[in-house]
Amino acid sequence: SMASPALLMRVVASAYSVAEKAATIVRNVMAAGDLAIVEKTGANDLQTKADRLVQMSICASLARKFPKVTIIGEEELTTDEVTEELIEDGHCEEILKRTCPAQYTGIKEEELVIWVDPLDGTKEYTEGLLDHVTVLIGIAYGGKAIAGVINQPYYNYEAGADAVLGRTIWGVLGIGAFGFQLTEAPAGKHIIITTRSHSSTLVNECISALNPDSVIRVGGAGNKVIQLIEGKASAYVFASPGCKKWDTCAPEAILHAVGGKITDIHGNSFQYNKEVKHMNSAGVLATLRNYDYYASRIPNTVKQSLMP
Repeated sequence: SMASPALLMRVVASAYSVAEKAATIVRNVMAAGDLAIVEKTGANDLQTKADRLVQMSICASLARKFPKVTIIGEEELTTDEVTEELIEDGHCEEILKRTCPAQYTGIKEEELVIWVDPLDGTKEYTEGLLDHVTVLIGIAYGGKAIAGVINQPYYNYEAGADAVLGRTIWGVLGIGAFGFQLTEAPAGKHIIITTRSHSSTLVNECISALNPDSVIRVGGAGNKVIQLIEGKASAYVFASPGCKKWDTCAPEAILHAVGGKITDIHGNSFQYNKEVKHMNSAGVLATLRNYDYYASRIPNTVKQSLMP
């Protein structure tokens, strides 16, 4: 008889379906036309009805199946009765068929931490920059990001009325990452991708020191890492404290699964155990290839301004 799939593969398979449900909620809220926007700390820190409903859906769906897993979401929500229509019970069969990497076969529920960003790129969502938006579910064990799911609810949205909207990318360390075409940025080109709505003198000083051929400014950490793995950008650089653990956990797992690297601006790796502070206060540096080239060119003035 077949052994039942390892816990990690069951969690990832469920997270895949949960992320697809989340994407449907995101599209439905937008289509209904009332985003119910509230400002959290200011005009660049927004929350919409989609952020709230998606987080409830993801957290409640995963908690029901995996009650001992720690789940940490971006939004501070009251645990009101979650309506049944927000619950997703399905899973992706294809993921369950994969063999769990040996080092993760013995994981217990209480050893996993799931970091959830229900809608990464909320400001862009409210402004109609729909391709910037992602749903992020990152899975951590022993403080490391080991698996992740990124859904792009509006992938393909400019391809015409008949286009199938959305896609789900998933990855596990030791297996790889799937749902996209891995592509390297043009050789010898330094294309920097950075923040769109959280720019600063420091952010720009850091970028100019890297002598880029071009700079892409977009919203969402998930979106930026997708640009790296699809070869549209060669480095994601953010010399500022704004990023949080739920922004980086899923993208980190997917990037690392295909041989890329993400750290803070000093080269320290991120920690994802449940006690860790939520802010990545020393910024972000990520690449699919040639990490050392960019890391060695971060100015000391920038490093001194951003303490972990």
